[in-house]
Amino acid sequence: MRDTLGTCRPLRSESSAMLDPDLCRRARLARDARFDGRFVTAVLTTGIYCRPICPATPPRERNVRYYESALAAAAAGFRPCLRCRPDSAPDSPGWRGTQTTLERALHLIDEGALETGSLGTLCERLGIGERYLRRLFQERVGVSPKSYALHRQCLFAKQLLHQTCLPITEVAYASGFRSLRRFNDAFRRHIGRAPRELRRRAGTPDEALTLTLAYRPPYAWAALRDFLAGRAIDGLEWVGEGHYGRTLRRGEARGHFTAEHCPEHHAFRVRLALDDLSALAPVVRRIRRLLDLDADTATIEAHLHQAAPSLPLIEGLRLPGTWSPFEAGVRALLGQQISVTAARRLVETLVTTLGEPLANHRCFPTPEVIAASDLAFLGMPESRRATLRRFAAWYAAGEAGDDPAAWTTLKGIGLWTAHYAALRGTGHPDIWLAGDAGVRRALPRLGDADPTAAAPWRSYLTLQLWCHDRVSRTTMEPTP
Repeated sequence: MRDTLGTCRPLRSESSAMLDPDLCRRARLARDARFDGRFVTAVLTTGIYCRPICPATPPRERNVRYYESALAAAAAGFRPCLRCRPDSAPDSPGWRGTQTTLERALHLIDEGALETGSLGTLCERLGIGERYLRRLFQERVGVSPKSYALHRQCLFAKQLLHQTCLPITEVAYASGFRSLRRFNDAFRRHIGRAPRELRRRAGTPDEALTLTLAYRPPYAWAALRDFLAGRAIDGLEWVGEGHYGRTLRRGEARGHFTAEHCPEHHAFRVRLALDDLSALAPVVRRIRRLLDLDADTATIEAHLHQAAPSLPLIEGLRLPGTWSPFEAGVRALLGQQISVTAARRLVETLVTTLGEPLANHRCFPTPEVIAASDLAFLGMPESRRATLRRFAAWYAAGEAGDDPAAWTTLKGIGLWTAHYAALRGTGHPDIWLAGDAGVRRALPRLGDADPTAAAPWRSYLTLQLWCHDRVSRTTMEPTP
């Protein structure tokens, strides 16, 4: 937290793994939005837990307990506040970690791995045993993998009940439940109320689906907007002064969204159209990742300042995402060794020629469609067209895996392309693009600092250098 709202300090004390109660107290009393999602306040006298920004009269400190996440508070027997709605807070509690088996398991569960498959299948994808995964969750999260998945589903359902007019049966379906009875039972158990008790918003079911997605300030929207606008593909994406939107595909589901920035509320108001509500939860999580809404930039920038003290930092800088690792990989391949403008034209030609029509727009082409095309309409060397077809066929066959860093085993894909796809396609926080032209030009700003000291946040260091390079040039880096 900031000393009298100055420089942000960590929430943990140096000598303990527990949350620092003094810092938490100051944050909640100040209703400091920068701490939203970093901890929750549980109130012993009411049995509820709240976000640090809750508008209710603050409880006395002796009646308060602090937890790192809503999940931890719920496991302790508290239920979510109906005023501040903890289900709408930014994510990324401290126990998620980076580059760990736990992080990958959480990601797969959030993508619906336990809604459509068994725990055994999940463990096969992770390459570990069920007993080890259960122990890992108990030690780091405090609940079993299935309890974690159910809690996340219920919190998302609660958000839909508060913010939309979807019928309760559709809320259950959109949250990953296939049985209304199971949804009601799970909701009562995890939230402490029946779903109908939370349905307060009047409206008609045919209203546009609109959700409010929060973030922790500061948020450097202008920097993210300009980056995305410079690479926006006509027919696929649309960018304005205060919004970003695009078409999307998730499995068999098709749709589009427009995210409007609402800085006064530290959130984006997202209007969403989707032809299959069963994909809604992972789609919303993908939008959060694309806009990097769960980043704790205060913690990241405090670390970068220590690692590179001579580098002036842009506050609230976010990683500019793309919809999928595959799309990021295609964009990187098409943009190799050419300007941003030329690469953008190639991507637009690809989308116009092979993209599936969707209303007045187009979806990004699937791996199967690209692999089946000779790509003769793309003005680039045949060797690069062959690499693109090979990459698409490899992806369509399911051999690409979850980590773009492994793509370098495929002929024609180098380390830079794989790392760039990981940064933009998965939001990987620790990618250092040492060979990037923009990074090399801005590297003197680091002075004598060693970039490896910026781990595990080197993606944000890369982005900081891109932005500094842009001061003297019209582009950040040589890919779309």
